[in-house]
Amino acid sequence: MGSLEGGRRRNTRILIAAIVSVLLVAALLVVAVDRLAADERGELSVAPPPMPVAAAPAVVPVAPNAPIPSAPGIAATIGPALANPDLGEFSGVIADAITGQVLWSGAPERPMVPASTTKVLTTAAALSVLSPDSRLTTKVVQGSRPGEVVLVGGGDPTLTAKPRGEEGYYPGGAHVVDLADQIRAAGAPVDRILVDTGLYAGPTMAQGWLPQDVDAGYITPIEPVMLDGGRLNPLVDESPRTHAPALDAGRALAATLGVDPNAVDFGTAPPSARQVAAVQSAPLRDRLRQMMGHSDNVLAETIGREIAMKMGAEPSFAGAAASVSQTLFSEGFDLAGLVLHDASGLSVDDRIAARTLDQVLVGAAGGDKPKLRPMLDYLPVAGATGSLTDRFIAGERVGAGWVRAKTGTL
Repeated sequence: MGSLEGGRRRNTRILIAAIVSVLLVAALLVVAVDRLAADERGELSVAPPPMPVAAAPAVVPVAPNAPIPSAPGIAATIGPALANPDLGEFSGVIADAITGQVLWSGAPERPMVPASTTKVLTTAAALSVLSPDSRLTTKVVQGSRPGEVVLVGGGDPTLTAKPRGEEGYYPGGAHVVDLADQIRAAGAPVDRILVDTGLYAGPTMAQGWLPQDVDAGYITPIEPVMLDGGRLNPLVDESPRTHAPALDAGRALAATLGVDPNAVDFGTAPPSARQVAAVQSAPLRDRLRQMMGHSDNVLAETIGREIAMKMGAEPSFAGAAASVSQTLFSEGFDLAGLVLHDASGLSVDDRIAARTLDQVLVGAAGGDKPKLRPMLDYLPVAGATGSLTDRFIAGERVGAGWVRAKTGTL
């Protein structure tokens, strides 16, 4: 969830970094000087311009002659950090991403609160059973009486009420104004809008979430239609969220059509109702990239429900959690100790063992799980992108541009 990473108000922060792979990212540092003043003092010295550097921010194969990490070398490197008493309870695995060989481990079987590293499992399950090209459709159908239309949620949280030509929070998100244009083109006047949230089942807040998480900007009640992931300010990642995302989407459509927002309510689309408007989300691959890069909790929960529906399960917190687990079990991963109450990791009651995360990431980096390979490209890069933008930027910078990881904080 952006820089908040699905976090909470806590005196003690638990930082979990699942490091998966190394890549080369070129960086250009530009230093500005007062050229004229320096020239007057005779201090100006201009070096020849450097050759342009072509940045290639992609996961590339390891060279055949690359150094091979060793268990003793890794133990010696991380030993001082592990000896720090401030570290608290610790569990982890370090493995060779190519061979899968475990080079170091500490209580790898111990189930721990995973925070947003849960999204690694959600992404792996999505890549295993969903098409990367799949999109979500938000539609409007005729109501049961003249002048009434029904906004039918299709599970897309990226819809935006921003003006035409302006992006909302999510790049490539559909626009309410496009729905309104199609409704006007249909020719029938509108004086009442119902919002159908029947696609999803169960509660809108998961076990282990708190109501104040909404105002804090970590989550919104999970409903199948909303604007900008429920953000009250669509351009601010940490914006407080709405407590009524679906109704807010209906009111935005009403405002665009010139309909009284008080004429918006929940309702159900009539069977076989005629469709008058529809818009689609960005493809799944883009939503996964946004979800992993910025640790977006709302995207994780809606993608979890996509997985559930694909698996024939109820699109709810329980259905999504069970479907993610079932998918990963079918892929052969060790899920001992796994407890999921959501798909984002915001729940303090979730538990994942480091061994499970290690197996999934090694599967993505190795050659036996090709469907998971795109996950490596979705992970943020230290010192450069997403929730790792501010990591390795001061002091020890050796990981900047090289480390790809999924962070998690509660």
